[in-house]
Amino acid sequence: MTHIVKSIEFGGTTLTIETGKVAKQANGSIFITYGDTSVLCTICSTGKPKPNAPFFPLMCDYQEKFYAAGRIPGSYFRREGRPTEKEVLTSRLIDRPARPLFPDGFMCDTQLIATTMSFDKVNDGDVIGMLGAFTAVAISDVPWAGPVVAVRVGMIDGKFIANPTFAEREESDLDLVVAIGPKGVVMVEGEAKFIAEEVIVDALLFADDVAKPLFALVNELVAEIGKPKFSHTPKAVDEELVAACREVAFDKMATAATIPTKMERYAATDLVKKNAVADLAERFPDRAGDIKGIVGGFKSEFCRNQIIETRTRLDGRKLDQVREISIELGVLARAHGSVLFTRGETQAIVALTLGTGSDDQRMELLGGMSNRRFMLHYNFLPFSVGEVKFLRGAGRREIGHGQLARRGLKPILPSEEVFPYVLRSVAEITESNGSSSMATVCGTSLAMMDAGVPVSDAVAGIAMGLIKEGDKVAVLSDILGDEDHFGDMDFKVVGNSEGISSLQMDIKIDGLDRQILIDALAQARAGRLHILAKMNDVLARPRPDISEHAPRIFTILIDPDRIRDLIGPGGKHIRGIVSATGAQVNVEDDGTVKVAATDNETAMKAIDLVRMYTAQPEVGQDYEGTVVRIADFGAFVQIAPGMDGLCHISELADGRVDRVIDIVQMGDVIKVRVLNVERNGKIRLSHREAMRAAGLPVPQGKQSEGGDDGGGENRGGRGGGARGGQRPRGRDNESRRSRRPRDDEGGQAQASSDGGGDPASSAN
Repeated sequence: MTHIVKSIEFGGTTLTIETGKVAKQANGSIFITYGDTSVLCTICSTGKPKPNAPFFPLMCDYQEKFYAAGRIPGSYFRREGRPTEKEVLTSRLIDRPARPLFPDGFMCDTQLIATTMSFDKVNDGDVIGMLGAFTAVAISDVPWAGPVVAVRVGMIDGKFIANPTFAEREESDLDLVVAIGPKGVVMVEGEAKFIAEEVIVDALLFADDVAKPLFALVNELVAEIGKPKFSHTPKAVDEELVAACREVAFDKMATAATIPTKMERYAATDLVKKNAVADLAERFPDRAGDIKGIVGGFKSEFCRNQIIETRTRLDGRKLDQVREISIELGVLARAHGSVLFTRGETQAIVALTLGTGSDDQRMELLGGMSNRRFMLHYNFLPFSVGEVKFLRGAGRREIGHGQLARRGLKPILPSEEVFPYVLRSVAEITESNGSSSMATVCGTSLAMMDAGVPVSDAVAGIAMGLIKEGDKVAVLSDILGDEDHFGDMDFKVVGNSEGISSLQMDIKIDGLDRQILIDALAQARAGRLHILAKMNDVLARPRPDISEHAPRIFTILIDPDRIRDLIGPGGKHIRGIVSATGAQVNVEDDGTVKVAATDNETAMKAIDLVRMYTAQPEVGQDYEGTVVRIADFGAFVQIAPGMDGLCHISELADGRVDRVIDIVQMGDVIKVRVLNVERNGKIRLSHREAMRAAGLPVPQGKQSEGGDDGGGENRGGRGGGARGGQRPRGRDNESRRSRRPRDDEGGQAQASSDGGGDPASSAN
């Protein structure tokens, strides 16, 4: 295989596509590099059809390797595990545009793999992987109606940019991933900060324009080294069998297809298939499967023709009509916010839970650890469509729908400073007949308001469809499951009255022109406003207070220098607060302390303890403290956890005190007043002043002959009189003092050190 390397400047960065060097045994392989981000993309196909396959067995897998960013996985086994949410979502981005372009009836096992092998933390590997995967299919021998290219579009200060970096995406008001085929846009996925519909159309046209150099590059590569496509012969149509089925079943299927309720309609159409098999069993033995397939196709044929010709849908609605909406709030007594949202035969129970900072989602990504404050989980329950299935973990569809809804709701969330809660919304789909992801959006918006979350606005979503036959076009609002199945487009649009916050579009035809996009978005806006009006009739603004069952979170600020005192050795103090109160306490590096509890009383107790551990003593402030150490020259008193001060022997009582233990004992709780806080944090205390201020009896020491009550008799003080008169301040005295250990004048805001000291050093 010939080794070829091609490069172009794209979006201000060099894009390089290389083939013929790596993974040469695959049907097609591309090593694509953008900046220093590189992705290996391959396609393999068995070329052997699976005759009984119910659908095209295509697997699309995107994976990110930690070595790409020079990191070792943090898991126990130190290797990559199950796919991350990012990998699942990118796999869907590859699958959705690629799948419709394989030939009808192509049933060979086929796999696309895109592996990010180098990551520069500037350029994302997702869109690069999409482009590489589509190019690998284009140059391979697997039949495909491509090429397809992928572009990410951002918008900063009203200006569109192609393939924005991570930093640019943080500033951008728009983040759209667009897949473009030979005849136009084939897939859209993205989010926006309530951008007007006309701006979205301009963004899609911008993507189509900037994609032209990519098309030229891919076509050039295909012309040089593209393999001839291996033959694929679709299953031959048995015209005689089709005619016979049409004769016995078409009119019956047309009648059954117009039954407005889903389950009754499905039962009727299944009966038509069963009867057709029985009617044709003698003429066409052993063709039951073919007969059911042909007769089932009549349903799509009839419904499409009816919509195009009569502008009436199978449930009797007009093209732009939204199904009946029913909303019931507070359906789950213990959930912090809940709603039962029903639109036609699609229904969701949505529960909103408020948590503390420790409840956020921590994700290990190539760029490092990431925390998510708002989670939305979509669960598609089998009974919602009358099926019996094993309950497994969330699949790709569930993850994709949840992400779409989450993106649409992010712009209305209050900041963490305003509302310091972690939010988790869970949507349980209990009935489904189309647009369940959009019911999730509406339900979550209402559940947030029901929980008292101060959101900025309500958000609604609607799914749009399309039937196109030649020049005849019908855009459908709020599509049913059947309309999604036989239609040409599934276009989900989320937003408020101002504009769009997220969107997702998949089409089954070659592409959409500008006018169809404009019409679809305009009709989606009208439908969205209708739904928002129904939601506002039930709950127009958030409840004034959060649920009584939700935790109460209070935020206080402490001096960052006191964080160590609050935490304590080995977390002793924090654990003590949690144990004593039952509250949760989270401390951030900037000194922000968040206290969460189930009730205000518990929270206040925890806050008092936090303040006690981090209190800054003030001169003149009185405390009740515990005597924690006794020295010859005074008592060390703990006035707050981790904060000791020295009450000098002269400040214990009025008069002379010979021994500290004559006044206080270890463990005594005494009143003290802060006399002084020195620059180094040492605290000087007075017991007698605190007692006097409180109007309580002041302990009495021995009174001197001169009536001096402030320790005038010599206890080692420099100004006091000697027992037999004035003590000389000579060399012998200095020498005698130097032989005694010395202690500093006051305690510290930390545990006091052991050791004695010269009382003279702490004299008045």
